[in-house]
Amino acid sequence: MVKRSIDRKLFKEAKKYIPGGVNSPVRSFKNIGSYPVFMKAGKGAKIYSEQGKKFIDYCLSWGALILGHAKSQVVKAVKKTAESGLSFGTATRLETELSKRLIEAFPSMRQVRLTNSGTEAVMGAIRLARGYTRKKKIIKFGGSYHGHADYLLARSGSGIATLGVSGSLGVPDDFAKHTIVLPYNNTGAVKKAVSKYQKDLAAVIVEPVMANCGVIVPKDGFLEELRKVCDRFNLVLIFDEVITGFRLSYGGAQEFFKVRADLTCLGKIIGGGLPLGAFGGRREIMKILAPLGGVYQAGTLSGNPLVVSAALATLNLLKKENPYFFLQQRTRELCEGIKTRSEKFKIKVKVNYLSSLFSIFFTNREVRDYESSKHQNKYIFKKFYHKLLEKGIYFSPSHFEANFLSSVHSSKLIAKTLDIIEETFKEIKP
Repeated sequence: MVKRSIDRKLFKEAKKYIPGGVNSPVRSFKNIGSYPVFMKAGKGAKIYSEQGKKFIDYCLSWGALILGHAKSQVVKAVKKTAESGLSFGTATRLETELSKRLIEAFPSMRQVRLTNSGTEAVMGAIRLARGYTRKKKIIKFGGSYHGHADYLLARSGSGIATLGVSGSLGVPDDFAKHTIVLPYNNTGAVKKAVSKYQKDLAAVIVEPVMANCGVIVPKDGFLEELRKVCDRFNLVLIFDEVITGFRLSYGGAQEFFKVRADLTCLGKIIGGGLPLGAFGGRREIMKILAPLGGVYQAGTLSGNPLVVSAALATLNLLKKENPYFFLQQRTRELCEGIKTRSEKFKIKVKVNYLSSLFSIFFTNREVRDYESSKHQNKYIFKKFYHKLLEKGIYFSPSHFEANFLSSVHSSKLIAKTLDIIEETFKEIKP
């Protein structure tokens, strides 16, 4: 067992001043019965802990760092901008440049509003959809995470189409009662719910690829069917591409699957490692956003020049380097290698992956929705995770989260990772 006395000491200190010792719950390692690793630096595909240990990183700030840690061009752009000021609270030329880039990448977006996070982007998009349709209810899918707005912290009840009830203390059920929670990949459930609630239904929001209960890929025709249903009943289709935007392809899931959304939410990658979100869509919807229309949304630091400069540098590199084929190849190499090694040691594993996202499920069942993702061997996952941590591999510390590759994850690093995974499987085999 690798000594982690510094991590333990830092966590003890943090808990005195921060609830649970962390500023986002999944960082606590509570899910795997441990305490967090405190990181102090990152470069390329690796991160370095306060304990002095080096890790190959497959969490990558939860998918934000598609170019790896501390990409020199991004860091240089941030430093240069910082010399001229960190924030103005005024309009800037950089905001327009970034908005133009986002619209070029996502043709379904004709106008864009920048925010400070993916959560804010989703909040703005849903408020806009409700204001545009003058209706209240929305459809989301069980297991999807769209940020921590009260009405989105809804969990499903029994039955195919159940109105949401609060999934968090402090959120009255009234806040979630207009959220209808359906099973992902179930077009029949969508049609029944739309038929039942259409008179007061504003929008359908979906992660094109689910990534917050592990990676779950849409069935053939699922996204296309959502588009058809929304067109038929005049609903606003919202794609939450906070994770898939600029990761599946430069044009996100919409380019990858050839399905357009009415409103699109972005985050993570577009910030280049700094906090940034955006939402945008059809001009006739966006024009009712303040100051043009009656749907209010604002943010003092929205379009912050420091963050926008990081975003522009990141998008410039993605456009120039076009790493998506490379990312797909490396991800396939890693995931198929994991499958082969799990079979060698008779460990029940399902590996879901698409482009540069992947998840390892310790189960022999196919994982196609939230309910099936829950049928995992959590005990085996914990053993697997801790042994990888000891050997210098950093995965997302939850069996309900996605893992990611960056453009700097080389074949050599993939091979090293697979060797370590094989050692680990050998140690935890039944």
